[in-house]
Amino acid sequence: MKGRPLRFTPRRDAGLYAYERALEHAGLGPVAGVDEAGRGACAGPLVVAAVILGTGARRRVPGLGDSKLLTPARREAVYAEIVERAQAWSAVVIPSHDIDRVGVHRCNITGMRRALALLEERPGYVLSDGFPVPGLTVPSLAMTKGDRVAACVAAASVIAKVTRDRIMVELHGRHPRYGFDVHKGYITREHSAALAEHGPCAEHRFSYVNVGRALRDNGTVAPGEGTGTPAARVPGVGRTERART
Repeated sequence: MKGRPLRFTPRRDAGLYAYERALEHAGLGPVAGVDEAGRGACAGPLVVAAVILGTGARRRVPGLGDSKLLTPARREAVYAEIVERAQAWSAVVIPSHDIDRVGVHRCNITGMRRALALLEERPGYVLSDGFPVPGLTVPSLAMTKGDRVAACVAAASVIAKVTRDRIMVELHGRHPRYGFDVHKGYITREHSAALAEHGPCAEHRFSYVNVGRALRDNGTVAPGEGTGTPAARVPGVGRTERART
């Protein structure tokens, strides 16, 4: 059945759930949100997540918001609520060597397509954060600061961020000298100092200027330490971290 056209654009102050309600009212549901975590980091994987929230009362996730604005403890609590309430969700982990091989933006686009394809329920419409996702078989809309204005995008940002943070804490066990458990692979003064002193490890992104400079200055790749679980290495771009309906 052909959906009814949207007769208005929800105002930004209409609340996190306004876009999904309007799209579903037009017959374009279910609405999936997709977002990533780790794009700006110079170490560790890129994680892309997709979420279709539930309907009715289950749609509303207590405390949901842009993952970057939530405390770590609050993100974990919201993550648990999303997993419990969501109609469908998935996350794809793209390791650093794939980012070096094909570039972070291509990995991001591919990861978004894969995360959406992994949803066991096919969305009728996709909302993405920041930039469009070409090649989808359903209509979509790229939203500026989508994780602050659309609930499903905010939910995807939380799934991606928590999944990635957990991986970075695991990687800290193998490479404790870099402080991955604190800065999660992003560039900080402490991270830059560790790179200058020890050179990069296998989890760094060697295509990034600061990492390449540290490798040239140090001349070696630091070996892994500890007993942490490494990020998965599989052929192709990334792997499925979790998927559920």
